[in-house]
Amino acid sequence: MQTQATPASTVSLAPPPRRSGKRTRRVRGIIFLKDVAVLALTAFGGPQAHLAMFFRLLVEKRRYISAAELLELQALCALLPGPTSTQTITVIGFRLGGPNLAYLTLLVWMAPAVALMTVAGLTLSHLDPARVAALVQFVQPVAVGFVAFSAYKISEKVIHTKTAVGLMVAAAMLAYFFQLPWMLPLLLLAGGAVTTVRYRKHAIIQEKKPLRVEWANFFLWFGILVGAALLGHYTRLLPVRLFENFYRNGSLVFGGGQVLAPLLYAEFVEFKHYLTAPEFLSGLGLVQAMPGPNFSIAAYIGALAMRPAGGTHMQLLGALVGVAGIFLPGTFLIFFVIRFWDRLRQYRVVQASLEGINAVSAGLVCAATFLLYHPLPYRLLDLPFHLGPIDSLPLNPLLVGTTFLLLLWEKVPSVAIIAVALLAGAVLG
Repeated sequence: MQTQATPASTVSLAPPPRRSGKRTRRVRGIIFLKDVAVLALTAFGGPQAHLAMFFRLLVEKRRYISAAELLELQALCALLPGPTSTQTITVIGFRLGGPNLAYLTLLVWMAPAVALMTVAGLTLSHLDPARVAALVQFVQPVAVGFVAFSAYKISEKVIHTKTAVGLMVAAAMLAYFFQLPWMLPLLLLAGGAVTTVRYRKHAIIQEKKPLRVEWANFFLWFGILVGAALLGHYTRLLPVRLFENFYRNGSLVFGGGQVLAPLLYAEFVEFKHYLTAPEFLSGLGLVQAMPGPNFSIAAYIGALAMRPAGGTHMQLLGALVGVAGIFLPGTFLIFFVIRFWDRLRQYRVVQASLEGINAVSAGLVCAATFLLYHPLPYRLLDLPFHLGPIDSLPLNPLLVGTTFLLLLWEKVPSVAIIAVALLAGAVLG
């Protein structure tokens, strides 16, 4: 009797051991935090430049989320008070790993800028804003190149209809000509309203999860707002009053650091005289030269405001109070909204509105490219040797275009581009 050979195709092979899902998520979370740390050290240029860096690293390279999801989250954060880019990267962390990863994301993202601005507040007399400006002189046009590339890639991915094209162009023009704090949320709402009429084209989700709103973070935000005001009024303690001042401003400002600056100037310089106008303007110039969130200027102001209390430890307390006060409101509010956003977006009306919101977001990035470019000084290419007509080329447009082409080539890391710009500023500045 012959033994029949078993075909190789029927041999049962045990699958290789796989890491548990929990461990896989932990490893992914660690990689994500490393990416956030890279962004915190290299994302210059304010919220729109931050969005460009997020798109480059978190969407195109790592694929944590899609381009449409990034725009959706960024638009959602723009509709809330607080630091838009900080809320956006925090909520991405929430999507990937829940509240714990979100809080770690927030800390890693803001730590470098907060530390640098705290040191600036402690060593104000030793700082030379002109030297800092020289160091980052080439980073600014490079940041504009990042925003231009982001506008191109985002438009390519989310603009698919004539309506979307029209909304993108209209939003870009209105944002460019009317630079008002309330313009951004108004345009986002209007863009969503325009495409809402197409809600019947979206499929009906038969088994919708019930919409349940968890109010804990909202009540926490409101409770601290009222409690800090009452506590500061009755105790008159400077750290408590500082916290209340920053918390109130962080709860009311829409549009990011550019809108926050005049509010802080009016309160802390003109009204309360915690610091002088030149000191405030030096801090404002420094924070523009720092990577990470512009709201980190709160650490600088808080450190200077606590000078009357005496001692470095009190200035450090002031910086900590300022940072906590300015960042907590936006964090509480985005944690409140994101918990029911996924269920809210199940409805066809909301799905339809996202087309318009994404188109307007793309238009705002296009407008930001020109708005960030205009303040750049006009400088000619200054070479140590003569190349005829090339000597008369304007430097900043050349840097913007070169950055755009390097990003389009996809062979040069973003970190390398920023590092070369900083090195050039250090050598030539």
